[in-house]
Amino acid sequence: MSCLIILLTGFIYFAAEAQQKNGTYLSNFSGEWKSKESISMGGNIVCSYDEGDRMLSKTMKIVEHANFLTIDVPNTSLEAPLTTSQEKLTFDGKESQINHGRERGKKFTVKLSADRQTMTVNSIIHLTVGTLNYINVQKQEIIYVTEVWKLSSDRSSISIKTNAKSTLYSGERSWETVFDKII
Repeated sequence: MSCLIILLTGFIYFAAEAQQKNGTYLSNFSGEWKSKESISMGGNIVCSYDEGDRMLSKTMKIVEHANFLTIDVPNTSLEAPLTTSQEKLTFDGKESQINHGRERGKKFTVKLSADRQTMTVNSIIHLTVGTLNYINVQKQEIIYVTEVWKLSSDRSSISIKTNAKSTLYSGERSWETVFDKII
């Protein structure tokens, strides 16, 4: 019986060590995160398609799974102050879409690095915006956004480097937003 206990203990120990070596045990975006500013505000460019978009939030609750993660953010809309919105980011590199009608929404792909510490999100955001000179004249705007999420080695922060280019603005804007883990 004591040999069985020793063997079982050794098996559990080596299984735990193997998980730590391949990075799946140590690296994880899960947790509650807070920043001084939202991702979209850092670049002074509209990178969100709706009020409940994660790009506008200063807080995120992330749950990471084997092939995807979910991001919950509080909805700051005055119409629904007690709700949260959720975005699912699938690591397969296939295009996902969020459509809010009236030519508002986004298409995006997500890639997770082999060490699970870096995630790249490429998005195409569609908006309809008003024009300055004409009342009731709407114009389609498309924004191309690349976010590179990097989990710190001690898993206490996520730095998100963002590049955005709009069809209404010339040039490209780049900035970094840091979220610190609160739970």
